[in-house]
Amino acid sequence: MTKTEADRGGGVGQQGHRVLALDLGTSSARALVLSSEDAAPIPGALARHKISPTYGHDGSATLDLHEYVEGLLGCLDELEQNGHLDGIGAIVLSSQWHSIVALDNKGVARTPVITWADTRSVDLGLGTSFDERAFHARTGAWLHRLYWTRRIPWLLADDAPAAFAGLPDLVLERLTGERVTSVSIASGTGTLDLATGAYDDEALEIAGVTADRLPPIVPTGWTGTLSKEYERRWPGLVGVRVHPPTGDGAASNVGTGGYDAGVAAVTVGTSAAVRVVHPIENAPELPWELWRYRVDDKRAVTGMAFSAAGNLHAWLTGVLRLESDEPNGVEIGATGAIAIPFMAGTRPPAVVPGGSGVYFGLSFDDSPAELLAAALQGASLEIDRGLRILDSLFGQELEVVLGGGGIDASEWWRRCLTATFARPTTVCAEAEVGARGAAAVALGLSPDPGGEHLTPVPDEVSRVADLRPRYGALRELAVQASSI
Repeated sequence: MTKTEADRGGGVGQQGHRVLALDLGTSSARALVLSSEDAAPIPGALARHKISPTYGHDGSATLDLHEYVEGLLGCLDELEQNGHLDGIGAIVLSSQWHSIVALDNKGVARTPVITWADTRSVDLGLGTSFDERAFHARTGAWLHRLYWTRRIPWLLADDAPAAFAGLPDLVLERLTGERVTSVSIASGTGTLDLATGAYDDEALEIAGVTADRLPPIVPTGWTGTLSKEYERRWPGLVGVRVHPPTGDGAASNVGTGGYDAGVAAVTVGTSAAVRVVHPIENAPELPWELWRYRVDDKRAVTGMAFSAAGNLHAWLTGVLRLESDEPNGVEIGATGAIAIPFMAGTRPPAVVPGGSGVYFGLSFDDSPAELLAAALQGASLEIDRGLRILDSLFGQELEVVLGGGGIDASEWWRRCLTATFARPTTVCAEAEVGARGAAAVALGLSPDPGGEHLTPVPDEVSRVADLRPRYGALRELAVQASSI
């Protein structure tokens, strides 16, 4: 059974005043309970299932769909066993963007979940008559292997699937019996007309499919309910409304406190991003360097993503065998070795492949802490490039909120980002920003970051400013070298 906003009147259901949030990540699937007042996590009410993607030499990066879903259901079982599924009034989802699964004519998966990190696809060869800039302005996406416009033709060439769906669409179908998608998730496929909120005709033609082979797009106010099987399994969730999923980038922005056009949210997890949420109506013209997706029926999110962030920090601390996760004693903006953090390549529209990370200016005097500091400084300068483009797009120096696990893990990195941006920042006090944001989108909340305020240190700002031109020149060399 489904309901629309007009039917249900918005808000949390009458049976409870708490929210069950399902967070469908690449490295873990989580279920947690939040307060419906401010989307704050209820202490102790969190269950996590670790996810281990499978990577192949052919560029594959996949998840086992059955194992993923069963692990997520196990998280709900754990919450049920501990008495946390009583008093739930709404179920919300935050999910990784860009995933795709090929299905047969009975809706059974023919492939694993193909994640954003998978580099397999086809070159479309559309010729010079195709106007990719107009396509990008309309869909917010490029013809990049990240999107369904290149992934579906590749899957069709290898097999004969009947339909396609993303991970959140299939999780929603498993829970409710209905295979639908949200405007937010659909926008991450690269096949959505952002202005209309419907599938884009040209994108479908390029992909080689019709809209009936993709999940129907439901409005933000749509809700479903759990199937009878799961109502018996979790009696406290009988009749609780299940809301459409929100893409993790959009959810993280809102959950961090960046939900209007004057605030940029910088989130650092495995990867990183800088984004601004704004009304879709009268949205500023989209620069070629940025993507744009949808948050919900009325809002869009515009930004830039970066492949090296928390993964870079974790890798270096392991490789360098650092006793501390912090580059203790290293000055921010120090002019020793310079790291260009292309270890995982770049996101579109740039085409730098993975394995292109570079250190310049190494000497025998460099310590492991200094090498870590150089990498974190390089990642900060990459994020700063996106922030400055967004400043220009919205015609002001944007306020900045910082959030995500990488932000929580490193006080040095928080200070480095603040100095690199050369403006005050606010650190979000809540770590579970994706789940929090999904609840805020579904229930119309405006979460406060609630964390510490950082002021840039003038000497650190000055050193980074002096470093920036040298970094830019060496970055260009790294880009050129990646094509050799």
